[in-house]
Amino acid sequence: MANRAQPFPDGPGDAGVQNLLDIPLGDAVLPLIRTRTDLHRWSASNAHGRQMHEAVDILESAIPTTDPSEVYSITHKALASAIKVIARADDSSGIIGDACRRLLALHPQVAATARVPTGPLVNWMMKFQFDGDVDFFELDPVAYAPALGEKGMANYRARLDEVRATLPPEPPESERFSAGFRHERWVLEWNDRRLAILDHDVDAIIRTHARDRRVAARFEDTAKAFEEVDEIDLAIDWAWQATDFDLGHQALSASDCWCGLLMEHRPDEELDARLLVFRRWPSSTTAARLHRAAGKTWPQFRDEVMAALAARPRDAVLFALLTLKDTELAWQLAHQLDLDDAWTWNELIKLYEKVDPIAVLPVHQLLVEAELVHTGAQHYRIAAKHLARMRRLAAGTAQAREVDALIAELREANRRRPRLQQEFDRSDLP
Repeated sequence: MANRAQPFPDGPGDAGVQNLLDIPLGDAVLPLIRTRTDLHRWSASNAHGRQMHEAVDILESAIPTTDPSEVYSITHKALASAIKVIARADDSSGIIGDACRRLLALHPQVAATARVPTGPLVNWMMKFQFDGDVDFFELDPVAYAPALGEKGMANYRARLDEVRATLPPEPPESERFSAGFRHERWVLEWNDRRLAILDHDVDAIIRTHARDRRVAARFEDTAKAFEEVDEIDLAIDWAWQATDFDLGHQALSASDCWCGLLMEHRPDEELDARLLVFRRWPSSTTAARLHRAAGKTWPQFRDEVMAALAARPRDAVLFALLTLKDTELAWQLAHQLDLDDAWTWNELIKLYEKVDPIAVLPVHQLLVEAELVHTGAQHYRIAAKHLARMRRLAAGTAQAREVDALIAELREANRRRPRLQQEFDRSDLP
């Protein structure tokens, strides 16, 4: 008799799972995946996506006590249904997509445990990638290698070569996106990259990941591939090449990969790397990472960092506020450097009002005036929130009357904005 799945009335994964019913695994999982509801509405799509995650939770929880063949069968059906669902859904939030990815990650694992026949599995893998309902998910042949085994993998490679043989010669790099067979070529390239990793083939990894070496991201991809196969020296070298490529955003992204590898594998080299990265891309983020790496030696870098950040008021204030935890320094810098970023001012006054609640009142007023340059309920609501906060901070002080006078002036100046008046009323403003 097949093992049964137990639904989770208090939510899958909850410590207090209640086994109130004993029903077949498929009956517990599949109805949560499948639906005839119109999912073009964002809210309906999100609600169903959350339900799909509950189904995957149930499926994963059932694995230890359920026949592997049954688990694979239900996972396979759930994945097929999930793909049909996302094909007709507004998944702007990505909730359904994440549920699909969980099923895609689970599928090769349960296929290996269930010892699924490799012929049908290869057929399914080819159909999913080259003739599926959607074309924005990948299958990872590295993950499927345990299920396919040596013979199954040889069959899979041969099937890929059959597709490759049907395509015309590969176009030049500049024509790749305008030439035909883009999807087929993309799938083959993805598989070539993953199979190079499976084979632990250094030359193939470089060829398939670095390609023409025209952008920093491809160097970083190569570094991550070498990290995956535990070629750490090569990973560090390629991550450095990506970092040193130029001053663009891809190189900046790669710099964190490079420093992260050093932190894990060559910790004595990390501090110098963090300093180099900060000098190339001074920001509150790179300064924070340098601060962490410096530890007790931070004082010797402080003057250089603060001088570099002075040209970037927002970064200077955020670094003082969030990393140094020095609210008074952040307040001084905000005024000295003429900070003009509303979000950063908001974050600053939340903390500085604990130091000097009256001092933040002029900042609140400036933020109110900035909001009222624009029309619309959202701007009025934010302005009202600031004014209400000003009243609470000024209560019982000489500034209380000034705040109420300001509110009266704003009401009069904006008397032809009924929605503003409404939002002020909702905030209990005089």
